[in-house]
Formats: sequence, structure tokens, C-alpha cells
Amino acid sequence: MTRSLLNTTILVVDDEAIARDNLAHILEKSGYRVLLAADGNEAVAVMEDQEVNLVITDLRMKGRDGMAVLAETKRLWPAAEVLVVTGYASLDTAIEAMKKGAYHYLAKPLNVQELQAMVVKALERSAMQQELYQLRQQVADNTEFSKIIGQSSKTVALREQISQVAQLDCNVLILGETGTGKELVARTIHDLSRRAGKRIVSLNCGAFSEDLMSTELFGHEQGAFTGAEKLKKGLLEYAKGGTVFFDEIGELPLQMQVKLLRVLQERTLMRVGGSEEIPIDIRVLAATNRNLKEASDEGTFRKDLYYRLDVITILIPPLVERRNDIPLLASHFLQKHAEPGRTVPHLSEMAAERLKSYEYPGNIRELENIIQRVLITCREDVIEPHHLEDDIGAESVATSISQEQSWPTLEDHEKQYILKVLDEVEGKRSKAAEILGIDRVSLWRKIKRYRLDDPDF
Repeated sequence: MTRSLLNTTILVVDDEAIARDNLAHILEKSGYRVLLAADGNEAVAVMEDQEVNLVITDLRMKGRDGMAVLAETKRLWPAAEVLVVTGYASLDTAIEAMKKGAYHYLAKPLNVQELQAMVVKALERSAMQQELYQLRQQVADNTEFSKIIGQSSKTVALREQISQVAQLDCNVLILGETGTGKELVARTIHDLSRRAGKRIVSLNCGAFSEDLMSTELFGHEQGAFTGAEKLKKGLLEYAKGGTVFFDEIGELPLQMQVKLLRVLQERTLMRVGGSEEIPIDIRVLAATNRNLKEASDEGTFRKDLYYRLDVITILIPPLVERRNDIPLLASHFLQKHAEPGRTVPHLSEMAAERLKSYEYPGNIRELENIIQRVLITCREDVIEPHHLEDDIGAESVATSISQEQSWPTLEDHEKQYILKVLDEVEGKRSKAAEILGIDRVSLWRKIKRYRLDDPDF
């Protein structure tokens, strides 16, 4: 599999101008499009503005070094490959770079033939990773991904963040109020990841005593305690090659936090009553509605575990921040919970506005409960505001339609809205992304999708 050179972009990062220019000359002679950066900060700025397929970076640089560039590349463009180049070659640094996701490691002075061959192989791998990523998205669009319902700007941004994070095989902390769908987000990340063919197992950290949680997580040997009649594998071992989701991680007892931290650091576990270290290969996703940073400052949650879990954070917005999604969600729940054989009722315009006006302290879960109760009490084909009064009250003030329409979310409006914002900020994509409430990578993708990146843009 080879990628067209016309569609291939290579970013060269080196704080030595001569080395940077020489490498660019070699690559441009081979037909590649080459971008240059004099340091790590400049490299990240370039990648935030446009897609790259391969990054060739020096390891030793002031400020953000090659390892930092590697990490940022994988965050911004998961399918891109990275070649790390250094004049301080050693086995240790080579292994470290490979563990963190580098495609290969090259020592100065560079062998031109070796470099060219490595570039071809790295770009082939990048193209393959991109195709796999797109296939996973297509599959997910028909499964769990389609369950993240809504067209508001915040829901669209959430789906795009999930898509990006799923490709990074790192720990993720999912934050959100009760009822916002944290477990659904976790399962979607798993379904879009390279671990999708393996298990995802869940543990509610607030549902077990410490002793029971220990055996659930780590398993036990035969005879480890009274009643342990046979060996039992724990969830961590059972999830081999897959994902472990810790729901309500903020409720994890301190002693269990110590044990979990050790597992994350050593990537091994020991069953209760055992003496043998068992290697594990898992990805950890954790969710909470608590502020773990504050909890760690107060000493109720270990700081080292917090920083180990908080590699990437996904913040799920509460339902009141995406009111335009409420009618779509309500229609979904009406379809989901309607009795077999019964015509599925629909919301009148006034009933939809009444639902949009409510504050939803229980978020999406509360909306689903409201719809279930309405289906029991309302036997008509159209749901009117009076059918909702027991749940949300007649005094609720509907949000005006004109106010909601000032934030268009459908694709035919989105294109014009993006153009308007970009025009207002004179084409500065970073500022435009900030105004739109999305990251720069998401904005870049929208620009490509709507073909807004012509030379005059």
C-alpha cells in the first residue's frame, strides 16, 4: 500500500538549520511535501493547523524535545508515524521512543538510502492506520457511536474528541455529571480503538466492599480464603488485551488506589493468596462526577493515581448545555421504550419546547425516565405539554425558538457559520476554533469536509 506523494506531508523538526534544510532537500527531491519546524513548540503549532502523515524529529532540542513532539503528534494525528533522529544513539533511548509510539529510531549521521527506505515504510504504515481508523468509524457509526445522539455543537465536538482519543492507547479520565452517559462514552472509545475485538469489562467502584473489590479485580488462588474452592481470575486478568472501565473511580478506597496504581505502573498483578506476578495488557478508562483534582489536594484521592489516570480528559457537557439535542433524544427514547405493536407517539412542538426548558438535574438519564413515564400515562399518538406536567411542571418557561436558532447545527448551516467566523477573525484558525468551541484539529477536518481550503481562503 503506497500513498500518493501529492497527498503526503512530512514535518521535519530540528533546531539545527543545516540539518533541517539538508533533510528537507532529500525528501523534496523524492517528491514529498515538506514542512519545517525549528523546535518542538513550532512543530506543535504546525500540526495544530494542518494534517501531517509523518514527522521526522530530532530528539535533543531545547524546550519541547523529540519525545514531547512524538506525544503531541500521536495526540493530534493518531495515524501519523514518527521517526526520531539523534546524534546520541543508545539502546535505552531507542526502546523508550518505540514504547511511546515512534515508528523507528535513526542515528546521526543519517544514511540517505536507509532514511528513504524508512520513510516509505513509515508512510505505508500511516496510510494503513488511517484506513483502519476510517473503517472503525464506519463500524462504530452503526453501533455504539450512533447512540451518542445529538447535533448540537457540543455533541458534535464530543464525538470528534472520542474519535481522536480512541486511537491513542492511553488512560482516559471521563468527567461528567450523573446521568450524562459516561459509560456509553467509555464503550464507544473501546469500540473505536484497536482493542475493539477484545473484551471491555466494567467495575462500579462504589458498589463493592474493599475485600470483595480486591477479589473482583485481582482474582484469587484456590484456598486463598474460606470458600475459595477453586482459582478465579479477576476482571483485570479477564480483560486481557482489552479495556477496563472503572466507573465512579472517586469512590475507590485508598488502599485499593495503592494497588491499582501499582498495576498501572508495573503492568502486572498478583491474585489474592498468590505469589506470582502475572503480566497484563489492558487499557484503563475511568469515570467520575467528582473533582479528583480537589480530592487529591484534600488527600481523599491519591495524587499519583490521579496523574496516572488523567493522561487525557474527556468532559461530557450536561444536558442543559445542549438543549437542541433534547427533541432528538426524546424521539430516540420514545422509539426505544414504546410498547410492541403500539404506534410510537410523537412530541408536539409545544411539548418539545417544554422539554427543552427543563433543567434536568439527572441529565439524559432523567429525560429517559420522563419519557418512560409519559409512555405509561399517555395513550394518545401526540404528546402535549399537559402530559409532562407531573414531571417538569406547568410553570417551566420555554426557551425561545429564535434564541436556539442563533446557533445553527445542521450541516447546511454549519458551513456558512464557519465561513462567517473565519472571515471575522481574518482566517486565524486557532481563534476561529476557540469561538466555535472546538479544537483546531476538528476545525481543520470541517474545512476539508466542506472544501473551504482553497488558495484564497
